[in-house]
Order: sequence, then C-alpha cells, then structure tokens
Amino acid sequence: MKKCNFLKDQDSSMSKIELKQSLEKIEKVINDACGFFEQMNLPNKSNANLSKPASSRGAVTTARPPPLVIGRDKDCDNIVAMLHDKEEDAQPDTNKAQCYSVIGIHGIGGSGKSTLSQLVCAREEKDGHFNLVMWVHVSQDFSVDTIFRQMSEAASRTPCPQFNNLDTLQTNLQKKLHGKRFLLVLDDVWYNNRDVRQYEKLQQILSPLNAGEAGSKILVTSRTKDALIALGAAEQRCIPMSLLDEDVFLKLFKHYAFHNVCVAADDRIRLEDIATHIAKKLKGSPLAAKLVGGQLRMRPNIDYWRSSRDGNHLDDTMGALWWSYQHLDEQVRRCFAYCSIFPRRRLLEQHELVKLWAAEGFARSSNEGKDLEDVCQGYFDELVSASFLQPEVKKYSSKKDTYIVHDLLLDLADRVAGSDCFRIENQWKQIGDGLIMEGCEEEVPPDVRHLFVQTYGSELINEKICKLDNLRTLIIDGVDVRIQVEEKTVKSLFVRLKKLRVLIIPVYNDQGTFSVPESIGQLRHLRYLRHLPFETRFFWC
Repeated sequence: MKKCNFLKDQDSSMSKIELKQSLEKIEKVINDACGFFEQMNLPNKSNANLSKPASSRGAVTTARPPPLVIGRDKDCDNIVAMLHDKEEDAQPDTNKAQCYSVIGIHGIGGSGKSTLSQLVCAREEKDGHFNLVMWVHVSQDFSVDTIFRQMSEAASRTPCPQFNNLDTLQTNLQKKLHGKRFLLVLDDVWYNNRDVRQYEKLQQILSPLNAGEAGSKILVTSRTKDALIALGAAEQRCIPMSLLDEDVFLKLFKHYAFHNVCVAADDRIRLEDIATHIAKKLKGSPLAAKLVGGQLRMRPNIDYWRSSRDGNHLDDTMGALWWSYQHLDEQVRRCFAYCSIFPRRRLLEQHELVKLWAAEGFARSSNEGKDLEDVCQGYFDELVSASFLQPEVKKYSSKKDTYIVHDLLLDLADRVAGSDCFRIENQWKQIGDGLIMEGCEEEVPPDVRHLFVQTYGSELINEKICKLDNLRTLIIDGVDVRIQVEEKTVKSLFVRLKKLRVLIIPVYNDQGTFSVPESIGQLRHLRYLRHLPFETRFFWC
C-alpha cells in the first residue's frame, strides 16, 4: 500500500503565483503517481492458475473465544456432550448415509451464539475427540467457493491453493477430510425458506462433507430454527440460545461497566445499585451489556448513570446500541458510519482505516499542529474502547491489528449513514468449469458520497459510477483476471469524479503494467490513492 501526497484545498480566487504553485503541485502528484505505478511492474500471470480476487482473502481464520466468557460453561458442556454422543453418529453404508450429524444453536442477534460456538471449538481442540476442528463464518451473502476455501484452510491450517472452479475446490476439500472425524462450525447461517436458490447453496456446502469419517459433527448457529433444519438438524438437536441468569448477566454487565474504574467507595456503592437497575432493562443481551457498559465505564458519574437508568432508550438491544452511538463524539460517529461501506464481517485494518478517515477530512482538532492521522487514531481508539470496533483474534494469519464490526452494529451504521454510504456486493455463480460474476441490480443512490464495489466491471463504472457527482470515496475491491481494465475507463473516472478524495482501484492487465492518465491532475481533492496488485489481499473472517 502506498499513499499519494496530501493536497491542500485552494481558494477559488488565486493570484498567478498561487496558480503556478498549484499547477506545480498537481504536476508533482502526477509524476509521483506515474513513478509509483512504474514500480508496480507485475509479472505476466496469464498462465498462472488464479482465482477471482473477490473471494481470495488469504488465510481465513478460526476465531478464538473472547478472553472472558461469563455464564456459558453449562451451555458449552451440554453441546460438547451432544457432539460426543455416539448414538447420534451416522454409519456410512452402501446407501451413502451421511457420516455426520447436525446440531444447531438459534437465537436473536447479539445473544452470544458465535461466542458459544467459539468456546466449544476451543474446548474440542484441546480434547482431541475430533481429528479436525473447523470454524467458518457463513453470513447472509456468501459464495460457495469462498466457504469451500475457508473449510480447506481451516482443515489444513495453510492457505488454499488457487483453483478456478468449484469442482476442483470440492475435490481438494474432500481429500483433506478423507478418513478424518471432523467438527465443522458453520457460524451465522441465514436462511429464507422461500428462497430456493439459497437452499441449494446451503446443500452445496454440505456436498463434500461425506468424505469424512463416521462420527463427524456439524454445529450450526443461526437466528432462526429454519436454517438449522434446512441443513439437516433434527428438531431435538435445535437448541435455543439460553438467557443468562439474572445474577450472571449482572456480573457480565458490571464487568464491562466497572473494569478499571476508580471511584470513591460511597460512589461505587451507588453506581452498583444503579447498574443493577440498568442491567434489567437490557433484556439479557450480551452485546447490549458490552456496549452500554463500555459507555458507562467512560463516564463514572452518578447523575449520568441515573439519567441512563431512568430513560426508556435501553429497553431493547437496538435501542441500547442507538443510545451508545449517540454518546460518541460527533466526529467519531462519522468515522463509525463510514464503516458501513464495507461488507459484513470484513476484517478492517487499523492503519488503513485511520488513513482513510484522515483523507476524508474527518479529523477535527483545536491543535492546528497535530497530525491528522494522530487525531483519527484517537477516534479509532474510542471506537475500540466503546466496542463499536472489536479486535479479531486470529490463529493462522500474520495479519495484525485487524478489527470487525458486529452484524447488529453494521445494521446501525447502515441506518445512520443513510445514502452517504453504499456497497455493491456482487455474487458469483458456477458456469461450466468456471465462475462468473452476476450483475448488480441495485440502484446506487445518486447522492452517495462513499462507495465500495466488490468486483470491477467497465459497464458498472461507465453507466453508474461515473454519474455520481458527489462521490468522495471509491473502493473497487478486485477484478476478474479475465477482464482487462481499460485505460479509457480509468480516465473517465478521473475526468468525471472530480470530488474524489479516496481512490482504491485494481490495475491488472495482460502486461502487468498500468499507466496513469494525465487526467489524474483534475482530481484536485485527491488525498489517498492506492492500487490493488495480485499480491494484495483483503482478509475476511
């Protein structure tokens, strides 16, 4: 990753000397950019066996449980007992009976399903009952090939080889599972029983799993029981997420509200009493406990806690999230809303987010000499402290300082961002031996300011994106290696999107080189320019 030089906004009226200086700065930016891309000389990979960048994310990881989990030991014990229950083991026979059985956990968002499944995984890895333990996050908009890659990498603890079709991916996965008794966790499965295509995709995920040994298990988490049954869980194996006992939940809430808080003994007693009443309003939601507790922890003031207790804004989970969001500083709220351009469960890198926020002009400081990125780093730290960004613990990746936005918080970010932020998440499907991208049917808001596009397409650029006059951010995540990025398409971006501050774009072509059009000089507001070479991968969880 490389960042272009920062440009300073110019007044509309300039002297000849100022104009000359501005033109010299623009010329320098063009020369720097051209030199930058000349250094990118990528080797010709036309003969390489490459996959589409949209789903090649490097080593997708199994997440460990949080450092502290309160009140889930009994639930974990019950699930582990089911996983080891030999009476439920299916025995393969000439009729190709399944070698695995399915157990499911269902419950509302934020109730702790993922944490519980991670806790089970951690215990099973120590126990040794299963030869392989795999944890894969599925989410609402998934592609089968991405799930196969994640399974393969979780099984081998190494990056999945680059295959370009589902049949090869499936065969590769079957080899890794052959003769192994495995535990596979499919976390956060979404399902609509009226969506036939979604059902077919879920069945396709299961297709290579019969290569395993008898006694294998699949543990599924979902918001609905229908998803568990669609994947083959028997009714008695669909476990509702239990509510924490009132005392246990209060202990969890107090952990977040009082961690490292130093107050006088008398004040502590009063705050503890108020915390007891606030905890009852949160209806047992661990996510709400974490967020609300975090906000209270930063403001250990009796009057503030009382006003929080007496309002009705904490009576449901989304209300609690909204209340927590409202108590962030204004600029921190802008930075959080900006995260809504990224897809669900995207692993976000700390240093990149900080640079993007600075480039967008989100930094506000009374200290004129303070570096903009330092100001934005403070915003980042506040979002982490308030649990709006949660650190992702990884086992098989060298990536550091990556964070994730919980699904419910991303829903909130979508709501507060409105039409300012938009993401186009293209889907892939199997055609013959290859994979192709399906088109985007969504209407992009004409006044959108920040746009994420999962996969490049010249028609999408020319017909939709180039008409977005207010666009400040354009992030194009990847390009199908069979599609050449045309220079005239990039030139159109530079000529028509004159308000761009951030541009991240793939620059692949047959020769492995790319020339920056001189029209880049028209982007007088540009603060951040980045290319996406083949070697650059975004991580997903």
